[in-house]
Amino acid sequence: MEVARIRSEDIIDKDVLVGEEKIGKVKGVIIDPVEWELTHLEVKLTKDAAKEIFGSKADSTNRLAISALRKGKACCTEKGVIIKVSKKQLNIYLRPL
Repeated sequence: MEVARIRSEDIIDKDVLVGEEKIGKVKGVIIDPVEWELTHLEVKLTKDAAKEIFGSKADSTNRLAISALRKGKACCTEKGVIIKVSKKQLNIYLRPL
């Protein structure tokens, strides 16, 4: 059985989507150097998403916990990176850089 792999270059600069709505772009990955595992994505939110989620008037770059993503290859489609939680719940999973 082959293990499904997602490389960083497969997701960098991809759109981040909640349903069909684009809320930002992936700008990087954050890895825990002790455990050597991916913990967060660096996401630049659109101005509209930043305003709706945080009340901010500017786009912002945040850490998005990977627990907000769908599991495995389901998170990364040709359309972009799919978030499994609602936009109203995102403030739980996002932290400013």
